[in-house]
Amino acid sequence: MVRTSRYILKDLVTLNRQVISCDRCPRLVQHRELTANRRVPRFRDWEYWGKPLPGFGDPGAKLLIVGLAPAAHGGNRTGRMFTGDGSGEWLIRALFQTGFANQEASMSKDDGLRLSDAYITAVVRCVPPKNKPLTSELVNCSQYLRKEISLLQNVKVVLTLGRIAFDAYLNNLEEKVQPRPIFKHAGFYQIDSVKRLLVTSYHPSRQNTQTKRLLWDSWISLFERIRRITGNQDSS
Repeated sequence: MVRTSRYILKDLVTLNRQVISCDRCPRLVQHRELTANRRVPRFRDWEYWGKPLPGFGDPGAKLLIVGLAPAAHGGNRTGRMFTGDGSGEWLIRALFQTGFANQEASMSKDDGLRLSDAYITAVVRCVPPKNKPLTSELVNCSQYLRKEISLLQNVKVVLTLGRIAFDAYLNNLEEKVQPRPIFKHAGFYQIDSVKRLLVTSYHPSRQNTQTKRLLWDSWISLFERIRRITGNQDSS
């Protein structure tokens, strides 16, 4: 039986409290706190979040977006994933243009951003040094992603941003997917065991967008196609 969004939200709130209090990875704890204390000049007046980041969005989401980890001076500063950094600019603008978000900018966790039919999470909840989590850190965080996958029962499409998120999502499904999909940009794979469509994309990091490995036309067309699959906000 599919549970209502109200009961899913209650369980997500409990899960998110567990995420925020997590200290299982000493290297990540040290790095996130060090980054929060050594603020870059442009954000010297900010009080950094400096804790693990929970997922956020619509508990009745039809689209689940899986990223890598908080940015050092993005989510680790603002307290919300894809908020206050270049990757967030690309992601939230695309969500806004395709009707998944109520505004096109994501600057702080109190800026009024609301997601409709979408939920955003990551495979690692603390900022990792050089954006490279260790295998043990991915394993430690996997319990949270697995719980979100099981709680978000209305999801039709899972969008993974980058190879690490792609691998983590497949590795945390209850059943192994055979044959295993190939990671590429704009890959669409029907995962019959969970009755969800897996969509794969390059991560919208500045490294990918500034080098034009990821172009806006290709990026936004991905979300337009996803929106057609999930349907309009008021559809059943």
